[in-house]
Amino acid sequence: MARESVVRVDAGAISRASAAREGDSYKWWALSCTSLGTLLATLNSGTLIIALPVLLRELHTDLITLVWVLLSYMLVQTVVVLTAGRLADMFGRKNLYVLGAALFGVSALVAGFAQTGGELVAIRVVQGAAGAFMMANSSAIVTDAFPKRQLGLALGTNMIVAAVGSIVGTILGGWLTIFGWQWVFWFNVPFALVGTIWAWVNLRERVALDRHQRFDIPGTLSYFVGITGLLIALTIGGIYGWTSQLVVSGFIVALIGLPLFFAIERRAPQPLLDLSLFRDRLFLMGNLSAFLNSLARLAVTFLFVFYFQGPLRKDALTAGILLAPIALGMLITSPISGWLSDRHGSRLLASLGLVISAVGLAGMAVIGLDTPYWYIALVMLIMGGGSGLFNSPNTSAIMASVRPGQRGIAAGTRTMLVNTGGVFSIAFALAIVASTLPASVMFQIFAGVTAGVPAHVLDNFMTGLHISFWVMAGVSVLAAVASALRGSAHPGGEVE
Repeated sequence: MARESVVRVDAGAISRASAAREGDSYKWWALSCTSLGTLLATLNSGTLIIALPVLLRELHTDLITLVWVLLSYMLVQTVVVLTAGRLADMFGRKNLYVLGAALFGVSALVAGFAQTGGELVAIRVVQGAAGAFMMANSSAIVTDAFPKRQLGLALGTNMIVAAVGSIVGTILGGWLTIFGWQWVFWFNVPFALVGTIWAWVNLRERVALDRHQRFDIPGTLSYFVGITGLLIALTIGGIYGWTSQLVVSGFIVALIGLPLFFAIERRAPQPLLDLSLFRDRLFLMGNLSAFLNSLARLAVTFLFVFYFQGPLRKDALTAGILLAPIALGMLITSPISGWLSDRHGSRLLASLGLVISAVGLAGMAVIGLDTPYWYIALVMLIMGGGSGLFNSPNTSAIMASVRPGQRGIAAGTRTMLVNTGGVFSIAFALAIVASTLPASVMFQIFAGVTAGVPAHVLDNFMTGLHISFWVMAGVSVLAAVASALRGSAHPGGEVE
C-alpha cells in the first residue's frame, strides 16, 4: 500500500512538472504569435502612411477621402475592438485571433485591386475589423501565458517588434511605391498567411470561457454613430470650413450619440464598455494616460510624411528612411522599460517616458524648412524613446490590474482608447494645419507637388505644424500627470 502511494505521488509530481514545463514553453510560443501579428500591423501602418501622397496622386482622389483611408481603418478597429474582446471571452482568444489574421490577409489582397478612393475606404473598413480581432486579443493572450513577474518583459518584446516594424514599414513602403501603390497592400498577404497558420498551430485557450455573455448592440451603435459624427466634423471642418451643413450636423450627432453611449453603458447588464473597471485607480489612470499619449503622438508620423514629401520634396523612399529615428528610439528603450517595470513597477517609468516624449514634441515645434536633419532626427529619437519607456510598463500595469476572465475586455478597452486617441490626433492635426492654408494648396502639399508654391505659403504650413506639435507636447505633459496619479504599484501588479 505504501509503495502504491509513493507511485501515485510520484506520478502526480511528474504530471505537475510536465504541465509546468509545457506552460513555460507555451508562453514563448504565444509571444511569437502575438509578435508576428504586431509586426504585420506595424508594417501595414508604416507602409501605408508613407504612400499616402502617392495614393492621392494616382487614385485621383480628394484629400478628405485620402485621410479616411487611414481613419476608416482606425475608427472601425476602435468600435469593433471592444466587441472583439467580448467575443474572445465567450468563444476563445485563439479563434478570434486566427480569424482576424486570416481576414486581414484577404482584405489586403482585395485592397490592391481598388479602383477609387471610395472603394479603398470600404475595404479598409473590413481590414479594420480584422485588425480589431487581432489587437483585442494580443495583450490578453500574452497576459494569460506569462506570470506577472515576466509580463513587462513579454509586452516589451512586442514593443520591440512594433518598433522594428515601424522602422522597416516606412522604408519598405517608400520602396514598394516604386512598383505601384498596390504593393503597399499586397505585401501583407504572405505575412498574414504565415501568421494565421502559426497562430492556429501554436495558440491554446488558457482561461475558462463564458458563453453566457451578451452583446451590447445599443452601446455599439451609439458609440459608432457619435464618434463618426465627430470625426467627420473635425476632418471636413478644417479643410472646407466649420459652418458647412455637414460639419454642423456631425457635431450635433456627436453631442447626441456620445452622451447617449455613456448613459446606455451605465445601465446595460453586460455593457460594451465595462465602466466598473475604471473604479480601479491603476486601470483608470493607466488607460487615461494611454489615451492622452496616443492623442499626443500618433499624428507625428502623419505630419512628417507630408513635411518631407511636401515642402522638402523628398521621394517616398527617402522620406521613409528619414522617419526611422522615431521607431529607433522605441527599439532602444522598450526592452529596458519592460525589464525594469517587472522589478520596480510601472508608475515612475511610464511617467518619465511621457515627460521625455513631451520634450521631443516641444523640440519638433521649432523645426523650420531649413532645419538640419541631425536636429530633426534627435527630437524624433527623443520622442520615440519616451514612447518606448511608457508603453510596456503601462500596458503591463493595466493588464495585471484585472482578473483573468476580464482580460479580453480590458485589452479591448485599452486598444479602443489608444485608437480613439490616434484617430483624434490625426483629425485635430489636420484641422490645425488646414486652418492655415487654402484647400488647393493643402492638396498640393499633401500630394507632394509643391513646385511653384510661394515660400510664404509654405511658411504658413510650417506654422500649422508648430501649433500642432506644441499642442501635442502639452497633451503629453497631461498624460504624465495622469500616469503619476495611478498610485504606487509593486512589480507583481498590486497597488498600494
